[in-house]
Amino acid sequence: MSTETGRSGGPGLSSPVRYGQRWVENLSDTQFAYLLLAPSLVIFAVVAFWPLARTFQMSLHANSLYGAERLGQFVGLQNYVELLTGQMNASLPRPFFDLSQPFKSAVTVTLIFTVVSVTLETLIGFGQALILNQDFRGRRWVRVAIILPWAVPIVIQGMIFYLLFQPTVGFLVEPLHQLGLFSTTPQANSMDSLIIVIVADVWKTSAFMALIILAGLQSVDRSLYDVAKVSGASKLEAFKTVTLPLVLPSVLVAMLFRTIGAMRVYGLITTVSSCSTVPSLSCLVVQTFSTSRYAAAAAVAFVTAALIGGVVTVYIVKFADVQGAGGL
Repeated sequence: MSTETGRSGGPGLSSPVRYGQRWVENLSDTQFAYLLLAPSLVIFAVVAFWPLARTFQMSLHANSLYGAERLGQFVGLQNYVELLTGQMNASLPRPFFDLSQPFKSAVTVTLIFTVVSVTLETLIGFGQALILNQDFRGRRWVRVAIILPWAVPIVIQGMIFYLLFQPTVGFLVEPLHQLGLFSTTPQANSMDSLIIVIVADVWKTSAFMALIILAGLQSVDRSLYDVAKVSGASKLEAFKTVTLPLVLPSVLVAMLFRTIGAMRVYGLITTVSSCSTVPSLSCLVVQTFSTSRYAAAAAVAFVTAALIGGVVTVYIVKFADVQGAGGL
């Protein structure tokens, strides 16, 4: 009797496993990939979206500057209305958005930094990747020299450029002032400080762009260049018809990562200059939070996250267009 129970129970216990195996085997490659990614997506949702939801919930309240409570009464979207219309600028450490003060407004400073730094890093990184993709003597040492700045910690990087442009120590202040490019105290001037921060960021992260673009270059089939050469195409034409279309997805991925990082810039600013001189969006969040305006800081943080999400969406759409056009 026990044997019969064991036989009858065996298939019953194993049927869910067999069903699961058949279900997995019937999945398409895309569905199977999403299945493997599911645990990390769940963790990401808990780690990223819960704080974001909590931030949005905080932003729907008034600031509580007096009393034991951190948040005041529920005010709905009032903080966002005041933030986007400029009514909140007077109570913030620096204006959120003010075209009359582009180098003292958080949105314009962040956008200028992002556009200029990412553009320069992409161009310089692409050039470095093209050089590193060639076979020449000493290529290994050139790679080390190009990648070395990427290994420098942000604090050390910021200190280097802080000392370079410190009026009493740095040797670059006087010649740049004589050329009419900088003031005598560049770290106290918003425009000069923003330029210094951009230069420091380009110096470090161009290597990151070069590494990702180099990976894309090395995945290009070399025989395609032979075909282009036989067809009579010049090196420039081969670059336009072979290299650029096939490497464009890698370039977009590199630009996506750097754009996200640039829009969140904070540590480099605090080490090279200060958040008061170069008020990025992240700086504005920290400064507003430090003045106990928690609801206003939450509103600025959520708008910053929304801007980054919008930029990521644009990149994803563009990447899909490149894939559809046969860029991969």
